Amino acid sequence: MGTTPVPPEGPPWRERLWLVTAKGVPPVVVLALLALAWELVAAHNQFLVPSLGSIWSALASHPRQYADAAAATLEETGVGLGGSFAVAFGLAIAMSHFKVVERAVMPLAVVLNVTPIVALAPGLATALPVGQAPRYVVTGLIVFFPMLVNTLAGLRSADPELLRYFATLDASRGDVLLRLRIPSSLPFLFTAARICFPLSLVGAVVAEFTTAGTSNGLGSLIYDDYGQLQLPGMYAGVLCLSALGLLFTLAVVVAEHRILFWHSSRSAAGN
Repeated sequence: MGTTPVPPEGPPWRERLWLVTAKGVPPVVVLALLALAWELVAAHNQFLVPSLGSIWSALASHPRQYADAAAATLEETGVGLGGSFAVAFGLAIAMSHFKVVERAVMPLAVVLNVTPIVALAPGLATALPVGQAPRYVVTGLIVFFPMLVNTLAGLRSADPELLRYFATLDASRGDVLLRLRIPSSLPFLFTAARICFPLSLVGAVVAEFTTAGTSNGLGSLIYDDYGQLQLPGMYAGVLCLSALGLLFTLAVVVAEHRILFWHSSRSAAGN
């Protein structure tokens, strides 16, 4: 196991600078090596792998097009993710209180999880009304199971001693849920968010692939560029998706540090 570099003694700003440098240099070096390898491959296979310069040129030549496509994909991601979270959270609350609900719902959730949503997407696009509905549903289905399982585990993670204490106070189920179970579930919800936020982009893109021609998102843009063998434009769309996924992950990390500053897991991470 690696050890954290020991910062030099001195002013606090110098220690912070040292820690940021120690953590930031390794990924930068790896990215630089990957970029170099990509350029070497592209130099000998220019018709199969576009150079990084041509990808950047495609992105810089049509910034409005990629921005509009990213906004459309973000809308599909937000609606699908939000709807899936609402359904999963409600079911998890019911399952945590009533075993019969868990016995009825969990097998269906497992079947849904092991069914490739990519295979269902064309059928959903045909069965659902024309418009955004197929893309919302496919995005929501892809993130539903991890959201449900993590929420249920979080609601059941409340300290038994505190549960008994609430019982001695004759607290209602609503009070226990709001004051104990939901706060206890926050670390699990953030774990689910780390998984589901980037995964929801996958769902949106898969849905756009299956509804190409009726969507103006990044997935449709990538699909069209691929069909026309416009590889720089295709990889520019992929780069935009990677940037969105990174922003999602950073947003979750920042929110987790702000909201869960009191939790033991954050204290351990800070040491």
